[in-house]
Amino acid sequence: MYKAHFGLAEVPFGLTPNTQFYHPLAPHFEALQVLTTALASGEGFIKVTGEVGTGKTLICRKLLNELNDDYVLAYLPNPYLTPNEMRAALAAELGITDQQADQHLLTTAINNSLIRLFSENKQVVLLIDEAQMLPLETLEALRLISNLETENSKLMQVILFGQPELDTRLAEDHLRQLRQRITFSYQLRPLKIKETASYVEHRLSVSGYRGAPLFERQALALLHRGSAGIPRLINILAHKCLMLSYGKNQRKVTTKLVRLAIKDTESAIPQKRVYIKALAVVFLIEVTLVAWWIKEGAL
Repeated sequence: MYKAHFGLAEVPFGLTPNTQFYHPLAPHFEALQVLTTALASGEGFIKVTGEVGTGKTLICRKLLNELNDDYVLAYLPNPYLTPNEMRAALAAELGITDQQADQHLLTTAINNSLIRLFSENKQVVLLIDEAQMLPLETLEALRLISNLETENSKLMQVILFGQPELDTRLAEDHLRQLRQRITFSYQLRPLKIKETASYVEHRLSVSGYRGAPLFERQALALLHRGSAGIPRLINILAHKCLMLSYGKNQRKVTTKLVRLAIKDTESAIPQKRVYIKALAVVFLIEVTLVAWWIKEGAL
């Protein structure tokens, strides 16, 4: 509803991971660098973790789009599968038609397909999103399937994208065999304040905005604090800010509008909490200074 008001060709802050809006900020760029380096090295298991909304699915889709024809890609967006369902899903991704075959025959067919693709100089990569949801039995079945290798390289590489709970699960003793096979990993962090500002400006630019900055500097700082630098929350808050600005027939997003957006968003960090935290820091500094003065006076 506000596109014409701001001269936008499309909505800039949607929640669907759209690689058109990919911005090579440090955490996302570094994650892609780790993934491409690990794939080029032929490593078996690779892991990317991060809090909800930090951009794991966007990176996954970006990687899917960028890998060339030397790779055969299998993508499992729904990992809550039994071992049999996982094998069938992998077989379907590899183009194996008889997915209802006996599990032994299906595993043999997958192995034969991996060997054939390797002979054609193709590298198979299995990408699993929301990997923290993988059942224990499925994780073990995945490890066993990945055992197939030549003397020099794995026949299938596996990339696990998951929330921090994935690290907690892999730390369990009974998963140590799988954990030891993860040679490359990256943990996504939230955006810093300058990255948040760049992220907002980039998405507006991609959406067709031309003109003076829409968000006032202090409004961007407040947006960063309210979102904690989480891209998904930034999108939610920024979208609401544009709606509020349009509703008030304004061409600028002010701190007042950002506060209203934060108040209307359950997942956002209330500014009262931020204010209390700031007071606590000031109080701690003052106590430290008083203690130092007392100590100096005693000396």
